Amino acid sequence: MPIAKIESLDHEGHGIAHVDGKTIFIDGALPFETVTYQSYRKKPNFENAQTLDVHQESFMRVKPKCPHFGVCGGCSMQHMDAGAQVAAKQRVLEDNLWHIGKVKAERLLPAIYGPSWGYRYRARLSARMVAKKGGMLVGFHEKCSSFIADMTSCQILPKRISDQLVPLRALIGSLSINDRMPQVELAIGQDVDVMVLRIMEPLTAADEQKLRDYADQWRVQFWLQPKGPETAYPFYPLDAPALTYTLPEFGITMPFRPTEFTQVNHQINRVLVERAIKMLDPQPGERIADMFCGLGNFTLPIARRGATVLGMEGSEGLTQRARENAIRNDLVERTEFRVANLFEMTPEILDGLGHFDKMLIDPPRDGAMELVKSFSEHNRPRRIVYVSCSPSTLARDANVLVNVQGYRLVSAGVVNMFPHTAHVESMALFELP
Repeated sequence: MPIAKIESLDHEGHGIAHVDGKTIFIDGALPFETVTYQSYRKKPNFENAQTLDVHQESFMRVKPKCPHFGVCGGCSMQHMDAGAQVAAKQRVLEDNLWHIGKVKAERLLPAIYGPSWGYRYRARLSARMVAKKGGMLVGFHEKCSSFIADMTSCQILPKRISDQLVPLRALIGSLSINDRMPQVELAIGQDVDVMVLRIMEPLTAADEQKLRDYADQWRVQFWLQPKGPETAYPFYPLDAPALTYTLPEFGITMPFRPTEFTQVNHQINRVLVERAIKMLDPQPGERIADMFCGLGNFTLPIARRGATVLGMEGSEGLTQRARENAIRNDLVERTEFRVANLFEMTPEILDGLGHFDKMLIDPPRDGAMELVKSFSEHNRPRRIVYVSCSPSTLARDANVLVNVQGYRLVSAGVVNMFPHTAHVESMALFELP
């Protein structure tokens, strides 16, 4: 078997080596290690490979905490020290900004990070009856596979949820529609843990009683979802508290449905919002836009600081939730919400919204290219805080903001929303000179 010296990491956390002029991306290898590897995909200029043996360990290497690491696809970096993971993600951000965006931040922000275990308050688990593995499986997919990992615990879920993986397998396996229930969506709030069961056929009376008994024993609430996410409804118990998360710095409580988008890491989200508001520095009398506002995660804190805010969002359901949350938090007078497809933004549409002193942009992975292209010389917010879940599209949009629209990239930094994964969240501050 071939041996390679690992030089660096790619954006997905694979070790990079060069052998006979070809680049080898090696899963499970870390910088400065010497490893034996086996290729599973070969192309003319590169290969993808798996580590078979580590001859010289990196100082970054640690023992994975989860017994399923390496098989389960939920995590990809548990073999790497938590601090080194954050540093690697910072390099990914810097590399993307420079190589894709042709920009460099004037200042790097300290990384936002927190506890790296038990942090995941949202998750989508697959369920499938697999006779070869002894029955029902419930968990994440195996790495690079459509198979479901044979999981009995999960270190990134809260312990009370991890402890239910085996009982949940038994419950679903005992139902009459165990082959027609492909998914369990987890949503954890301040006062309630919700499990949304995707059911392809109706439950029997016996099935329903089993769910009630389980909910009473494990103190969870079951929702049932017969079709799309909008069809989900609470099943039992009906008197459970509403799902909420809080932003204590701003005195805000956010109710949400279990199928609505919220950040998976509540603790990091609080720090992220606090930093974003500090960077934006909203003031009474200012008019600010929150683009891709969701259920108001940034809109309401901005309004709490005294500014008037327009929140725009493509989902009608989330927009309505944002309005309800503004009412709940007594911020109706300083907020307005509109449904809009921001991927089809034009200069004419943006001009029609009026002038904004500042703007917060928090797009999905596709970024906000049409929005940032729509700024005109007479209608540009003087300050933009950009929160990103994709460093490549942030870099692409930063190129437009800096090299076309004339902004300075004042600062940028990573947010470790998903420890032990290669997923990079980040934020950046742009200002007009």
